[in-house]
Amino acid sequence: MNFAELGLNEAVLRALTDAGYVHPTAVQREAIPAALAGHDLLVSSHTGSGKTAAFLLPALVRLGSPAAAQSRGPRVLVLTPTRELALQVEKAARTYGRHLPALRTVALVGGVPYGLQLKALSGPLDIVIATPGRLMDHMERGRVDFSRLQTLVLDEADRMLDMGFINDIDAIVAKTPVTRQTLLFSATLDGVVGKLARRLTRQPHRIEIATADGTRADIEQRLMYADNSQHKMRLLTHLIQDDALTQAVVFTGTKRGAEALSAALADQGVPSAALHGDMQQRQRNRTLDDLRRGITRVLVATDVAARGIDVAGISHVINFDAPRQAEDYVHRIGRTGRAGRSGIAITFATREEQRMIREIERFTGKHLTPTTIPGLEPRPQPDSPPRPHPAGRGKGSGPRKWEAKGQGAPRGTSPGRRSNEGATRTGGTSASRSMTGFNRDTAKQPAARQLTGFGRTPADGFADDRARSRSGPRAQAYTRHGEGRSRRGGRSQSF
Repeated sequence: MNFAELGLNEAVLRALTDAGYVHPTAVQREAIPAALAGHDLLVSSHTGSGKTAAFLLPALVRLGSPAAAQSRGPRVLVLTPTRELALQVEKAARTYGRHLPALRTVALVGGVPYGLQLKALSGPLDIVIATPGRLMDHMERGRVDFSRLQTLVLDEADRMLDMGFINDIDAIVAKTPVTRQTLLFSATLDGVVGKLARRLTRQPHRIEIATADGTRADIEQRLMYADNSQHKMRLLTHLIQDDALTQAVVFTGTKRGAEALSAALADQGVPSAALHGDMQQRQRNRTLDDLRRGITRVLVATDVAARGIDVAGISHVINFDAPRQAEDYVHRIGRTGRAGRSGIAITFATREEQRMIREIERFTGKHLTPTTIPGLEPRPQPDSPPRPHPAGRGKGSGPRKWEAKGQGAPRGTSPGRRSNEGATRTGGTSASRSMTGFNRDTAKQPAARQLTGFGRTPADGFADDRARSRSGPRAQAYTRHGEGRSRRGGRSQSF
């Protein structure tokens, strides 16, 4: 099947031919005819499946007919979770609509001066692509008129809900005409996304494209276990030295982590850059341009900032920190294997992250087989030794009887054991440190807490084995200031 059989008009078909597109993807074959027929859609498809064209092409075709109302407001509104994705969608709209007469588009995102956006909003518009937060800012100032809106698109709706945009979405939708067409695209259509869809759509057509189809064909997935963050760094350094790695996106759990890891790679002479939500939009655009032009070999990014990265030359995706949600894993590895190319996705994980690995496997339906690099294998996990407890000693039972009476340790409790415990509290001895590794029974020891990965102890980062840290001021800063997931489970995001 080709695009001409889907009911697209001549102007859009010419633009597709100019861009080199001939055959539609699975989601495009199903979504485009249904959208052209005027139906609301609920679409579940994996990243890289061509969903952007699936909602833009029918929306552009509908722009060829006169608007139902006369105003300067947009006829198409696309909501996205991140700035990068919004800019990518706007670029695609200009590409597919290049032969439409006087097509006017604008991206309303944070990190860009309001003046430029206000100037664009002051004239007639056809398509607005926006993040919910910035769009709400303009709506509260009375700058947006939705009276002639025909099509509302929610791209990556699940991610917008994860980021806490539910109230903004409800407020935006309340200002749109009830006669609009709603197209909702999401990695999943269950749970809160399903509830949102029921509120926003009318008798929608449901289209589901298998999540793992694209990853099985084009992306080789690997799993590498690591002892700690320093071990992860050694693995990453080895992989970057491979000539087969042309360009890579390395994912970290936090913004500070992305900056620190990028600095450490730069100290090694690797052309690298960080991308995260605290950067100004101009800075983020420049970073992505350097990636597309091949100036940057390794981009270190957070999940939120990496949404919308579409660079065909990315050969590897490396998860330095395991994702917090299984859905994020699919979006991460979708940065490689694009435009018909193959790719490699490698996930580093400590033993403490095994549960997340199992969730990823359940979500994708694919088993991740652990692999190793000769000479960089993880230490074997020691069996936990039996822990003697004096009689009557239980959880929360207070001090031992011989402690309460001020007596010495009973027979069977060696002085060496007592001295080791004291040493652990004051920095640890070589004997006590040798028992850390992946042993969960040592979780009470400060040294063991420092082994939980890139910044699970935010103030320490690569705190364990500091004496073996790499030399150089930036590398030491990486050791001191690496940051990762909050123990409270909070998510830090900027848009």
